[in-house]
Parts: sequence; structure tokens; C-alpha cells
Amino acid sequence: MMFQRYARQPASGGGSIVALRTDEVSRHRVRLVVIPRDADDLSITQFATLPEHLRAGDLVVVNDAATLPASLPGRTARGEPFELRLSAPVEANRLYGVLLGPGDHRTRTENRAAPPAIGIGEIVEVGALTAKVVSVAGRRVELIARETGDVLWQALYASGKPVQYAHRPEQLPLWAVQTAYAGRPWAAEMPSAGRPLTWDILLALRRAGVAIATLTHAAGLSSTGDDALDRALPWPERYEIPRRTIELIAEAKARGNRVIAIGTTVVRALESAAEDAQLASVDGKQRGELLAGSGVATLRLDAEYRPRIVDGLVSGLHAPGESHFELLSAFVPRERLERAIELAATHGLSSHELGDSCLIL
Repeated sequence: MMFQRYARQPASGGGSIVALRTDEVSRHRVRLVVIPRDADDLSITQFATLPEHLRAGDLVVVNDAATLPASLPGRTARGEPFELRLSAPVEANRLYGVLLGPGDHRTRTENRAAPPAIGIGEIVEVGALTAKVVSVAGRRVELIARETGDVLWQALYASGKPVQYAHRPEQLPLWAVQTAYAGRPWAAEMPSAGRPLTWDILLALRRAGVAIATLTHAAGLSSTGDDALDRALPWPERYEIPRRTIELIAEAKARGNRVIAIGTTVVRALESAAEDAQLASVDGKQRGELLAGSGVATLRLDAEYRPRIVDGLVSGLHAPGESHFELLSAFVPRERLERAIELAATHGLSSHELGDSCLIL
């Protein structure tokens, strides 16, 4: 594989960072920026070399949430069109989401028209579903669909599309935003850090002695078109950690090996679980160990946070000013992260959910 290594790059000195590309990259051709925490050299290689950068005994944790067809056309009882973007998993026949005005993803989310006024108790059509509005908070709504069970899920998949944004004008098919190991349909948007993890790479990790574990995290929306709502992202998100994953984390830590998260959703789930365990231990309820089961991720990670569980991270590329960039800065000094993004941009790497990746160790 082609492997390019770069000596310490000069800091940008406060100047603007070269813009990353935004075009789609085939999941089989994703490039990887390797960012060591305690060294100044940065490198660009192919994502397929990921196993070469890890050690036997390391543990890779993936988010196995499948992506919902979370963009649904809607219409009020008065005939006014809107779009409902699901923001959380469907619970029985309850739908949680954000309203946008008429239009589609080809218009930048922040430029979309405001949605029509919708009140509590109103009956609306959402795709092939009929639903009652039971809660409204600005653009955020909760609906109860008349349909239940298989009928609801069939209608959802028949009329919904994956959420996407204006940097890709062509409509994505739902299969294009699923990981190779997707399970329960919990994610409003794709847990995209796992997109380039093909079965070939997963098998190569196992052959290299790297263990693989799963959790399920309800990855939410990355933009709503409402500035106040966007500033609060990411919202609290559900997660579930299996007992086997807890056991594998404990084994890796006991042997001095690393836990590598595939994506920021895995980081939020594991670190929120660690935070909950720590708070519980202070109250004398337990000894501070991670516990299997469900929870709600509420942490907002930034440069001030020191991860308790996660030792490394695979992520998409994010520019300064983005919320995900702030999360990445919990793992590597901000100045080095800025240089890595500038290096990636200089060599034509792409951001967004269908772009290239970075590995922070």
C-alpha cells in the first residue's frame, strides 16, 4: 500500500486552513490520516492499512446501529408540506423528530424555509403514516402514529429516505449509508466512521490479533437548520452496551492494551457509561465499573475532557469550528489536529460522512 509520511508541519499561525473536499469517496478507497498523540509526524495511508497501526490485544469497538430512512415527507391537515427528520429511534408507534419546511436536501439545511405551524393534537400525514402531534418544542416534535407493528415499519421504509445534505445532490439509496455490521435501526444518520470497515478489513483486524466488540448508539442528526438547536447538538442519545463488550474492555485494560472507538458515537456511549459508573461509585452504589445495559449519552466532549475508557479513535475528517472537531480535540492537542486537517486538505482528502478518515492514537 502507498504510505506517505510527513515530518512536523509548521503551524498555520492563525491563518485559514485549506478547505477539505466534500465529494464522495468509495468505501473501498478511503484514505486515512494517522495522528499520533505523542509524536509530531503525521502520515496519510489507505484505510485498508488500519490493522498495521494497531497491536495484537487491542480492542476495536463499533456502533452496530443501522441507519433509519429518517427523512419523511409530511403534510398538515391544511395541505401544507413539510419534512420530518427523525432524531431518535422509533419507540413502538412514537416518532421523535425535527420539522423542516418544503424542499429537499439539495437546498442547504440552514437555507430551508421554516416549517408550517403545527399544534398539539393536530393530525398530520408523514409518508404513508397518519400521526397525532403530542408534543411541540419549536421545530422538535413527538408524534404517535395510528399504525403499529409491521404495518408501521413497512410504511416507514416504503416512504422514508436517508437524511442527507446539499454537498451531494444525488439521492442516496438506504443501503449506501449502512455499515457492514448494521443491526437494529436506531440511527437517524449513519455512524459513518464505520463505513470503510469492510469485511476484508474486519477479518484482517482479527488475523492481526485485534478483538472486535459492538455496542448500539442512536446516532442523531448533525444539523437541523435551526441555529439554536444546532448549537445544542449532539442531543442526549440512547445507547446499549452488551455484557460481552464490557468483558472485552476489562480484559484489554487489564493487559495494558488499547480500546479504539470507531466513531464519536462509540466514544459518547463508552465515556457516558464511565461517567455514570463514576458518579454511582461516589454514591456508594457500585465500585465504578462499567455495567452492561442501556443508558443515555449526555456528555459533550472537548479539549478539556480526559477520556476514561477510549484510548484511540477512528473518525471522519472535521474542520475547526465543527462540534466533532471539538470532540476529537479530547484525544490530541488542538494544534496537531489543525495541522492534520490542513495536511489532509492539501492532499485532496474529503470530509463529510462519505469522505476520508483519520486515526488518532
